[in-house]
Amino acid sequence: MKVFKFGGASVKDAAGVRNLERIVRLEGAHDLMVVVSAMSKTTNALERVVEYCAAGQEDKALNQWIDIIDFHVAIMKELGLQPGSDIRLQGEIPFDPALPYDENYDQIVSMGELLSTQIIAVYLLKQGLSVEWWNMPKLLRTDNTWREAKVDNETSRTVIRAGWDRSNRPSVVIAQGFIGGTADGKRTTLGREGSDYTAALLGNYLDAESVTIWKDVPGILNADPRIEPDTVLIPSLRYQDAVELSYSGAQIIHPKTIRPLENKQIPLFVKPFGDPLAAGSRIAADGVGPIDVPVYIWRKNQILITMRAKDFAFVLEESLSEIFDIIHRHRLKVSLIQSSAVTISVCVDNTRFVPEAIEALQVHFNVSYNDHLSLLTIRGTTPDILERAKAGRTIMLSQTTRRTARLVVKELNADN
Repeated sequence: MKVFKFGGASVKDAAGVRNLERIVRLEGAHDLMVVVSAMSKTTNALERVVEYCAAGQEDKALNQWIDIIDFHVAIMKELGLQPGSDIRLQGEIPFDPALPYDENYDQIVSMGELLSTQIIAVYLLKQGLSVEWWNMPKLLRTDNTWREAKVDNETSRTVIRAGWDRSNRPSVVIAQGFIGGTADGKRTTLGREGSDYTAALLGNYLDAESVTIWKDVPGILNADPRIEPDTVLIPSLRYQDAVELSYSGAQIIHPKTIRPLENKQIPLFVKPFGDPLAAGSRIAADGVGPIDVPVYIWRKNQILITMRAKDFAFVLEESLSEIFDIIHRHRLKVSLIQSSAVTISVCVDNTRFVPEAIEALQVHFNVSYNDHLSLLTIRGTTPDILERAKAGRTIMLSQTTRRTARLVVKELNADN
């Protein structure tokens, strides 16, 4: 069997859903697990619903909710589906003011994947395919770490394997990415872009022949084409290279995706949904050499936090455990660390958890920070490449080794 994963951009409209059907049929519509994200921009829109509800702005929340429903209804109608008869749309926003923000987030934002997969499953059925819709919150068991739930692999593998192995298995199973569920029936999310991770877990549980992620790019490129004008396709790379690229901030693959596949030596393909016969890129252990072109990876919306001990103690020797305990408790994503005898600087994703983390650090340290930063990682750098990368930019911090350079740079504007 094979696992296909389609992101929001690939199912952003009725044409995208029809193209998904085309790709499934090209594969032969046989023994396929199809993992689907929420339709284009739906997750962002649902996040605004959560924000409005939490702020008590009920009218704004309801208007945003209606816009989301109308968007999906329009796609359904274009596909020849009828709301109410083919698919029941939830009318009320599942927000409970008595619950924590993050728990409400998971109950509301998970609706995007549930909507998209129901629409696609019903459409494929009406096109004559043998299809079953899976409700992943009842199958992929997680804890209740809201917004970044940890998967219970043992329970999930048992339940999912049993579902797949039953004798009347259909040709195509449609499943949600990004979401799971707790033992008491609450929906959870696995972190933004977590649909890739879902596909990898299913591939591992079901001993897949391969996992394919369908994207709006030719495959894995050596740079973001929106930033660098001359990009090159990387046709093949090792699991280790893929992990390093994703950790550095490459948006093409979710960082957690590789481990479940590497554990069972399952190859991962990244292919363009607009040209399904193209080779794309292959990530595997066999037949793969080192990447032979420079790779540029931008990680945006960073904040650089610098800590100095109040009593001028040697920070590196005495305070590392305390600093990283605070970082862990406040769920900060560290992308770079630099230290001296008396200071430690960490570059982290600028999330809503940062202010509380800084407040906690200030109890024991003198803390300063710079925001509106980006982290540029260049793998396969040379002195000339590094010089060009620095030109015209304000460099807040740099680290270089023989082959890799990492630059924390001040963003010129919001679109940089």
